[in-house]
Amino acid sequence: MKQEEISRRKFLQTTGGAVAATALGAAAEAKAAPRRKRVSANDKVVLGFIGVAGRGYGAHMQTFGQMEDVQIGAVCDVYQPYVDRAVKFTDGKARAYHDFRQLLEQKDIDAVVVATPPHWHPIISILACEAGKDVYCEKPMSRYPMEALMMARAARVYKRVTQVGTQIHATENYHRCVNIVRSGALGPITAVTNICTMNDDSEGLDHPADSDPLPGLDWDFWLGPAPKVPFNIGRFRDGMHRYFKDYVNSWLHELGPHIVDLPVWALELGAPLAVSASGGRFATTSIADVPDTLHVIWEYPNMNMTWVLMQQSRFNFGVGEIGPYRQLGVIFHGKDATLIANYDLCQVIDKNGKPVERTDYPVVVPPSPGHWREFIDCIKTRQQPSCNFEAHLPLHLALNLAHTSLYANRKIHWDNTKFEVIADREANHLLMPPYRAPWKLPVVKEA
Repeated sequence: MKQEEISRRKFLQTTGGAVAATALGAAAEAKAAPRRKRVSANDKVVLGFIGVAGRGYGAHMQTFGQMEDVQIGAVCDVYQPYVDRAVKFTDGKARAYHDFRQLLEQKDIDAVVVATPPHWHPIISILACEAGKDVYCEKPMSRYPMEALMMARAARVYKRVTQVGTQIHATENYHRCVNIVRSGALGPITAVTNICTMNDDSEGLDHPADSDPLPGLDWDFWLGPAPKVPFNIGRFRDGMHRYFKDYVNSWLHELGPHIVDLPVWALELGAPLAVSASGGRFATTSIADVPDTLHVIWEYPNMNMTWVLMQQSRFNFGVGEIGPYRQLGVIFHGKDATLIANYDLCQVIDKNGKPVERTDYPVVVPPSPGHWREFIDCIKTRQQPSCNFEAHLPLHLALNLAHTSLYANRKIHWDNTKFEVIADREANHLLMPPYRAPWKLPVVKEA
């Protein structure tokens, strides 16, 4: 037996053996998280921000910072200019950190917002749960199936409120789509098509040369568990880490959590039975290395779901209006009707190709007070937001397994009871993240 397979099995044994029942929400007694005061309805929620570049500063600090019942108690980044800017935003009140582990030791922090590049998400989120902090984690929450499993388990075992940064999930339009699908108006749904097309050519990355790190940047800490490579401004600037496999794998992890979330949620899909992915860099020429073309097929009982990505062929496939912008879409193919949707569109088409103007679909999902607001409210009530780690496990398992298939270069069949690819040792090795020492995926045992 190969050493990689021995290591994977030993990891599963250490974390509690067979895991699928826990993976998709089975009840389990949870041990208590480290004790600290309970946030009451009238208290301010004290947040710590880990990663304060684009999303962390421009979206999350700006949004949470406007809430009267939120206080920004700490900020952390490995690039000092970002730390300085974030502290200034708080009028100097927030404590500043270089190492997120020190922030997690700050006792008055109720919750953390994790907005680092994705390769850091699992380690930081799990350690935050262990430290007794609630966690808001940007998408994707994971890149590997074992990461997704450990994150969901950590939230459950340590009784943490968690939220994945799929903001579109909270919109009225997505809720309307779910109501239509679950109403049965489309009839049995045999297929779902997910679309993501664009003409960005890696957004002008070109081929910048390696260089010394920027002043004030701890490049080795930025890389963390990712492979050690020389500093390159293309990997660091303006969120361009999304174009490198070491940090995000592909656009399926970048936009898939927003797009594929809709059918997985609406149809209440569990784990896929089989996954097949194929793609590569066929058109773009920059230093980016994520696929510019990617097709995925997920097989579920009585239906298939697909993903179509073309980075240099923007086309809307009949979803919404054609225009000079990124095209996103979800098409539910029902026996009686079709639903076409994107972030703003929700249109039923009958079998004759005519729009259906019905609006009286039963409401099956309650409205959200807003994605960020939902997280703060749930910290106080100890309920779970709609995008919590456990709820997002089926989605991220599907996204992560697509990359398992892509890297294995073949179709894989999934046994969710054993949480493994059936009869495929090489593919099973790809379920575990290949972290750079000394970083390891934290082990979370069942209570």
